[in-house]
Amino acid sequence: MSIKLNYLKKMGSKTSNLVLFCDEKYSTSGLKKYLSNPEFTYINDLLKTVDQKKNLFIFEVNSKKKIALVSIKKNLKTSDIENLGAEFYKKINYGKNSEYFIISDSVVGKNDNLLGYFLHGLKLKSYEFKKYKTKKESRIIYISVLGNKIPSSYNQSKFKALEEGTFYARDLVSEPGNILHPDEYA
Repeated sequence: MSIKLNYLKKMGSKTSNLVLFCDEKYSTSGLKKYLSNPEFTYINDLLKTVDQKKNLFIFEVNSKKKIALVSIKKNLKTSDIENLGAEFYKKINYGKNSEYFIISDSVVGKNDNLLGYFLHGLKLKSYEFKKYKTKKESRIIYISVLGNKIPSSYNQSKFKALEEGTFYARDLVSEPGNILHPDEYA
């Protein structure tokens, strides 16, 4: 797996890539405390020219810092939240940036475990079957979740068990027929 999660209570002095959540209209008024003044005005200027029907935007502030805005629509189902996490993984799974800080206090929405489902979708999308590949690239993306709205330890273990079971099933399905055939399954 290429995702490493870390849960922190406080933000460090220097953060590179930020992931912030906002409402469906991309209202950034609650995000000002997480951004510097130039970053805040830069993002607001860019939001005036983008198609706001999209769920996710990643803005490059400079060559070393990106800011991702994730739009949380009203009445999202858990599968929609997981799909948002998967979409986020597709956007960050390239380039040299490999460390992202998710600000959990910026999460808006009525779903109790929105961030847990978002991270679950992100991890499910990161699955790769590399057993028979000769060139095994090992790119690791570090995700640090900062703030007080982190998933409970019960939900973290529940999602981890679901991911391990899903990955095991995907491994079994991906095995070639000459290695894992019906007799082996039995």
